[in-house]
Amino acid sequence: MTQPIDYRHVSILWAGPEHAAEIANLHAGLFDKAWDAGSFQNLLGHPGSTAFMARLGAPAENVGFILGQLAADEAEILTLGVRADRQRHGIGRRLVEALGRAARKAEAKRLFLEVAADNAAALGLYKGLGFQEVGRRKGYYERPAGPAEDALTLALTL
Repeated sequence: MTQPIDYRHVSILWAGPEHAAEIANLHAGLFDKAWDAGSFQNLLGHPGSTAFMARLGAPAENVGFILGQLAADEAEILTLGVRADRQRHGIGRRLVEALGRAARKAEAKRLFLEVAADNAAALGLYKGLGFQEVGRRKGYYERPAGPAEDALTLALTL
């Protein structure tokens, strides 16, 4: 019999280039156009990158990640994901908060991201954290089975 999961005990850990394969594996399970380990290794090796992984359970398993970029007084979330069977337990929120704290410590004033306009779950998360819509890219996300979807640019003052 498996023990119930206690989501209060999620560990949020810094991630570096050595975690590229783990993050790529999680990313592939969540996105149609997944980034490969080499792409993550390059991004994680960039001096302006900041990334975190979420681990849960014993033995610890990787259940989420966030990758951001810092430049001057701005930060951007490049990608965020939580394994499908672990979503809706606050892990995504904790990852965004961790990146926000790191960006604030690096003296960023605002945190940006782009999200598909039809991604209600992500919009709920981001709006709940205080992000505001600051722009829109028409038809940015191509969809194989339908029309392209707009990308919303959101920003959070840190």
